[in-house]
Amino acid sequence: MNPLPDFVHAGALRLAYETQGPRDGVPVLLVHGLGQQLTGWPDALVAMLAQAGYRVIRFDNRDVGKSSRLRGRPSLGWLYLRARLGLPGAAPYRLDDLAHDTVSLIDQLCRGPVHLVGASMGGMVAQIVAARFPAAVRSLCSIMSSSGERGLPQARADVMQLMMKAPRAGASLEQVVAHGVALWERIGSPDYPTPRSRLELKVRRDLARNGADAGGADRQFAAILASGSRVPLLAQVLAPTLVLHGEADPLVPPEAGRSTARHIPGALFEGIPGMGHDFPDALLPRLAERLIRHFRFADRAAAGDPAPAQPGQPHITQGAWA
Repeated sequence: MNPLPDFVHAGALRLAYETQGPRDGVPVLLVHGLGQQLTGWPDALVAMLAQAGYRVIRFDNRDVGKSSRLRGRPSLGWLYLRARLGLPGAAPYRLDDLAHDTVSLIDQLCRGPVHLVGASMGGMVAQIVAARFPAAVRSLCSIMSSSGERGLPQARADVMQLMMKAPRAGASLEQVVAHGVALWERIGSPDYPTPRSRLELKVRRDLARNGADAGGADRQFAAILASGSRVPLLAQVLAPTLVLHGEADPLVPPEAGRSTARHIPGALFEGIPGMGHDFPDALLPRLAERLIRHFRFADRAAAGDPAPAQPGQPHITQGAWA
């Protein structure tokens, strides 16, 4: 059972957040992906980071969970077509707006720069924050995300089709639950499958916390489609950067993670065999250990202590994940 969240204001919006770990710990800010609430970050992962001495903050992006909701339902099919053609599209907001929300939260909750960890859409937001607001970021970790570079492989066709056929207003709770379970089964880690009963419990709990969706996930998806490539921006990232990506990800193919690392100076890419577009329980201890090593590397660099340099070119180091 998660505690009731606290809130900060980002302009006219209210953002819900939770913290765990020592109050004087170096802050770690977790930014989640499309339609995902702060509860999408596994409690066990958060606890491991907090036990390592970090102050872990996770929050609901605008339009999900307990944060403020906007209005309007974008035409996702039209936006998707325009994005594939490299054409601009109109959306209620863009990823830059989500990045400004994130920076506002950092300004209000943190006394210094944060270790910024973003997953999926959250990785895109974190990339923008690290590039545009370098003083706010001690380190960057982009997980199962993308640079937005044109020409990258797209989501597997069956996954995209399922996403575009999400239940609309008037659908029954059971229809919504069935669709959610089917989607998690489709995008989850093939080597670390989550039992269907666990997925159904997760979907039901997410729906109960989220309440009436009112198009929030559609508006976030529109923001991704309308925001285009971040490649020119990624060259401006100064923070030590780790890119983690499941090698079996059918939603955001691993080539998207490699592209992210390739365009960030000094970034390190690590592919994770058998991992899809989720956080399977079996991988959480290794994910936590890898994140903590990355944070400590950046902490030493920030303190001016000598530390091994990260490689200048992205490469795959899979041995630790085998």
